[in-house]
Amino acid sequence: MAKEKNLLILLVFLLCGIVIGGLIAYFAGQISWLSWLSYGEEFGTNGPLGIDLSIIKFSVELRIKLNVASIVGMVVAAIIYKKL
Repeated sequence: MAKEKNLLILLVFLLCGIVIGGLIAYFAGQISWLSWLSYGEEFGTNGPLGIDLSIIKFSVELRIKLNVASIVGMVVAAIIYKKL
């Protein structure tokens, strides 16, 4: 049980690192000497995948946008997790 909690905490730390890194990349992209932090790639589905059952319409779209700052954020989050 403790191992599952540790995995959940690690995932939360990594997600926080990705989100904070994405924010840093967004703002750093507007500064010329920090624009390299926003360099990255976006990939995922081309459009929403949908199911129409005439009563319920369900659609899902998955997009992942990775950049240098979000990768750095994940690494920093993993280091912080190990220190705690």
